[in-house]
Amino acid sequence: MLHLLSSSCSFPPTAQFLLLPRQPANLCLLLAMTDASASSRSSRPLRVGAAAVAVPSLGAEETGAAADEAFRRHTSPGLRRGGSAGGVAVVWFRNDLRVLDNEALLRAWAASEAVLPVYCVDPRVFGGGTHRFGFPKTGALRAQFLIECLEDLKQNLQKRGLDLLVRHGKPEDILPSIAKSVSAHTVYAHKETCSEELLVERLVRRGLEQVVTPQGQGGASNRSKPRNPKLQLIWGSTMYHIDDLPFPVNNLPDVYTQFRKAVESKSLVRSCSNLPPSLGPVPSSGLDAIGGWGSVPTLESLGLSVTKPEKGMHFIGGESAALGRVHEYFWKNDQLKVYKETRNGMLGPDYSTKFSPWLASGSLSPSYVCEEVRRYEKQRVANDSTYWVLFELIWRDYFRFLSEKYGNSIFHLGGPRNVVSKWSQDQALFESWRDGRTGYPLIDANMKELLATGFMSNRGR
Repeated sequence: MLHLLSSSCSFPPTAQFLLLPRQPANLCLLLAMTDASASSRSSRPLRVGAAAVAVPSLGAEETGAAADEAFRRHTSPGLRRGGSAGGVAVVWFRNDLRVLDNEALLRAWAASEAVLPVYCVDPRVFGGGTHRFGFPKTGALRAQFLIECLEDLKQNLQKRGLDLLVRHGKPEDILPSIAKSVSAHTVYAHKETCSEELLVERLVRRGLEQVVTPQGQGGASNRSKPRNPKLQLIWGSTMYHIDDLPFPVNNLPDVYTQFRKAVESKSLVRSCSNLPPSLGPVPSSGLDAIGGWGSVPTLESLGLSVTKPEKGMHFIGGESAALGRVHEYFWKNDQLKVYKETRNGMLGPDYSTKFSPWLASGSLSPSYVCEEVRRYEKQRVANDSTYWVLFELIWRDYFRFLSEKYGNSIFHLGGPRNVVSKWSQDQALFESWRDGRTGYPLIDANMKELLATGFMSNRGR
């Protein structure tokens, strides 16, 4: 069989392959996908063949109601800004495309009189290619999902007195210019862990150091003092906060079980942050000078084209869809109580949570998922299945912390341990695997599902 042999990760850019002897011809075929010759990695339309299932499958009204209920439970009417709050704060959205349990957004609100949310459509992300094999970093399916995330984020911000400023370009060029125009004292953002994102953080910080704004944060005595806007980075991508680990991240165990037992016995998951009824206002001046709010990109503006999958699953982007999916899987369909029994399935929307696209884009907080599991355990049942969702989220945390500990070595051929292996660079072999043309039905079916929908089950992976 054709096996993926990467000691560090299963990402195609670093994938290498070994051809092992063919299995018997009577291998049972349990799963099949219709041929999909067009690739979501190109600008050509993606077309596949029978009806796809939307995830979540709720209608727009039911999804909106589920999201509104989640926001209602996490809104505190009594929350007020501190007495020392002043000036303008910018929130730089990255892989945290949500309002609920977004500490960067909440800190910006608490430390300012006005908040300006910003998203940069970075050409290195939406137009760049990978080092190996030349994949676009963002294909059409992922781009469409992110566009939906941005549209939903904009709507949720507008409901709470804000808006989303969208600019096409590099953050290190855009953010200093915006900070200068609105006289921002701080740019708040969530911290990343790997080199490309860390480089952008350094460039943004360097750019802000060249900006001098006429007013500082705080009372009237400070507002006449020029100062440089600061970049304030906040950890917010994991269920367990990095500051709450029972060891420095550099001492993170290299074995998952050791990590899991340590955090379960010595750390607590932080509660989701509550929101004020309004996060506004936006800055009263400076926006015209930078061209207004801009608009969320379209696939066409990114040079991409895709049709909705007609087979498999179609994931709907955005925080509202994410909250709707939690409601659908946990509460409406009552699937959480059997998660451990069904999680290794391969086809269909409800054998597992399907939270991963929203967790990856930051549209869904892992802490919120944890809270909902605990609420379900109190109101319905607590069993191995309810625990196992948290078990899997701890796995997710672990790899995030490993990326903080080991940096880019997790993407190297030998991984953090520098394991030496013989690797093939057979382009034709790679392309047959990528396109689902290996001749092995289970492998081909999984690869065609990935090609058609952007998703593959963990058993397939």
